[in-house]
Amino acid sequence: MQQNNGLDKSQMISFAVLCLVLFGFMFYFQNKQSKEEEVKTQQQKTEQVKNAVKQTQASNINPNVTPNAIQTANLANKELKIEFSSLGGQVSKVELAEYKAYDHKSDKADLPLYLITKNNSNYGFQFKDKTGKIINTKDLVFSPTVNGNAATMTANYNGAVIQFIYTLLDKYTLDFKVRTQGLAKVTSDNKADFIWNYNVRNLEKGRAQEQSHSEFSYAFDNYKKYDYDGRTTMEEEKETLNWIGVKQQFFSSVIESKTGFTQSKGNQENVEEGEYLKKLNFEGFVQMQGSELNQDFTWYFMPLDLKLLKSYNKNFDEILPLGWAFIGGMNRYFFMPMYNIIAGWGLTAGWVIFLMTIIVKLILSPIMYKQHKLSAMMRVIRPEIDEANAKLKDADPMKKQQATMEIYRKAGVNQMAGCLPALVQIPIFYALFRFFPNFIDLRGKGFWFAKDLTAYDDLIKLPFKVPFLGDHLSVFALACTIVILIYTIMTSGNMQQPQQEGMPNMKVLMYIFPVTFLFFLNTSASGLSWYYFVSNAINILIILVIKYVILDEKKIHAQIQANKEKPKTEGKFQKRMREMMEKAQEQQKTVEQQKKKK
Repeated sequence: MQQNNGLDKSQMISFAVLCLVLFGFMFYFQNKQSKEEEVKTQQQKTEQVKNAVKQTQASNINPNVTPNAIQTANLANKELKIEFSSLGGQVSKVELAEYKAYDHKSDKADLPLYLITKNNSNYGFQFKDKTGKIINTKDLVFSPTVNGNAATMTANYNGAVIQFIYTLLDKYTLDFKVRTQGLAKVTSDNKADFIWNYNVRNLEKGRAQEQSHSEFSYAFDNYKKYDYDGRTTMEEEKETLNWIGVKQQFFSSVIESKTGFTQSKGNQENVEEGEYLKKLNFEGFVQMQGSELNQDFTWYFMPLDLKLLKSYNKNFDEILPLGWAFIGGMNRYFFMPMYNIIAGWGLTAGWVIFLMTIIVKLILSPIMYKQHKLSAMMRVIRPEIDEANAKLKDADPMKKQQATMEIYRKAGVNQMAGCLPALVQIPIFYALFRFFPNFIDLRGKGFWFAKDLTAYDDLIKLPFKVPFLGDHLSVFALACTIVILIYTIMTSGNMQQPQQEGMPNMKVLMYIFPVTFLFFLNTSASGLSWYYFVSNAINILIILVIKYVILDEKKIHAQIQANKEKPKTEGKFQKRMREMMEKAQEQQKTVEQQKKKK
């Protein structure tokens, strides 16, 4: 019986047509993108005008709000440099002194890392006075005074004194106390609405990746429970939030309330291009006592370092998206400690990942050996399967399948055993998918032509954007795709071809999969591509060693013949499959009999 060993003429023609369609879409989207960019540019100009009008209207709340009236105060330690604005008495600039931001112009991480700057963040407490007029502290002018590591911002409104007292502490912490005197004469409210608007700044190389990791994060139930929201809206009107934060890929801005935020809600939207990635707006109420606002808060402007996050004992470690349950545990207690131990030997990050891959392969080697032994056994019994299919070429597919399963059973081959390595690889792949773009110790660590293993490498730059691929081609992703393709070709020889006309050729589908994988890896962390390149290269070496050194097909053939002589006990799975097939056959016979009667 002739086997299908590759692409036939019709498949080649189909592939050529597919390529033409892809190129057509590519040029179509390129033209469409240029038109969309013009529209977006015009929209941005319109939005800038609207924002300017809003700022002018806001400034009219207090006639003293003029550019000359706005003052600044500064606090700094080895970790944070913070600036406060007298307009709103709020934090107007936050720099993490020990980190750098990526510069797209120089293609280096050499810019000061500002979480807050250029009015990308503003917050205030909103309430109504006794006439019903809405007052927001972010529109008031405060007078700043600095004493050591503390800055006090003081504002007066109709005889009421409002003070914001900031104290800069260690561990990326800014204590924030709100004190009022005489506010009860101005308002009758028993709660104030805390409103926080935050535009996430682009700090990393991979825009799409960083944007997908930017979201709300918050804790409730006395810090015991954690949740996040990367969608368009968040609503937690029944819970009291202990803290609310805006998480980015490697950093987070968090405000904690000692009494909690109630009736919380928020929304967010992506920004397609420019300096910002996302716009997030949060609103939650804080309690007032006797119409006076005396509350304690704490700001945290921190890197997402697991050890640091756990040290706060406020459930901050959940902000780091390492995966749920078993996946997260694998990253926390296996991959991260293993990386830190190997990195302690003085190796660069790329070689640390190389050794990590080898260790994982050694752990999985018994499973891989069984898989390749199963492949060798299937290769030996393939002539028997082809012979059985030739005899039953005119029979129905159910009988063919039963005959094939009978051959497997007599030979002692368990087909399901081949699925085990794939099932084991799934949680490992997902764990690493979370590990590489979120492990801050890898941030900014280069290897060969990849300048940052947490972002893609763009050594090959394209003159235009390709849909789903971008304007570059990652060398690590390309190398990984080629190695996966080679591995697929080496392991697909034992795959049974479809016995019915119209059924898809699984070999061809397996060859297409590595190519589609390129689109996924091209914008992912290059560390992930490097890991899977090494992993699949080792797989190829293992196959060659097992095939030519360890496994002897003559011995396997003798073992299969010996298995056939032994009495076979039918396993539960095999019994269930046989019963299902017999039942399906009976149903098919009944249908055919009914058709004949009609």
